[in-house]
Amino acid sequence: MLRTKTTDRQSLLTAALEGLELQKQRIDEQIREVRSMLGKPGAKQTRAAAAPGAGPARTRRTLSPLARKRIAAAQKKRWAEYRKQRGDKKPE
Repeated sequence: MLRTKTTDRQSLLTAALEGLELQKQRIDEQIREVRSMLGKPGAKQTRAAAAPGAGPARTRRTLSPLARKRIAAAQKKRWAEYRKQRGDKKPE
């Protein structure tokens, strides 16, 4: 049975640790960016978010009940057509 040398194992573990620390740094930076987009207090501003002239964040528009009904009806129609082409039975 072959045994790996302690130095080989040590260097492998060191390299793995360095890679994991690098990933952690990237993830921490992404978390800071998302927090700054959410406007959480204490979050550091990134260069992109702090850029002058970036403007305010876009807000989502709310759909009227009529628009939601039209979208739902269109989606149901698409699913019905899809099931018809596949030969599926109508769900109950």
